[in-house]
Amino acid sequence: MSFLNATVVDIKTSASLHIVEFSHNEDILSMMSLDLNEMIQKGTKVRLLIKPMHIALGKSVMGTLSYSNQLKSTITSIETGELLSSINLQLGETTLESVITKKSAQSMNLQVADEVMAFIKASDLSIYEILDD
Repeated sequence: MSFLNATVVDIKTSASLHIVEFSHNEDILSMMSLDLNEMIQKGTKVRLLIKPMHIALGKSVMGTLSYSNQLKSTITSIETGELLSSINLQLGETTLESVITKKSAQSMNLQVADEVMAFIKASDLSIYEILDD
């Protein structure tokens, strides 16, 4: 699992759907949620959870994409198995793990120190815990 510490900066609600925006370093992240703890308000500090299989990678990406969360990061390590590759990414002081197919990692020619974009759908981001101030 990958975790990011962030602060809630905005909440939009329509019926039972919530779009929550977070600040992490200089990035704004968006989360889509049907259930939202009433303790989550603007200014609340949280730890966000992202499953490694929910972090897609892009290299030399151009154009507009539907991914709400696009994070510029640097590859710090690559571990390749028979079918999958585990890619560790550095995002400021935070480390994320992306698990993609070995074939994708090879076709992208991913190397340690490459700058890549980490893509996370708003529906794949969740609040793991509320942090004390």
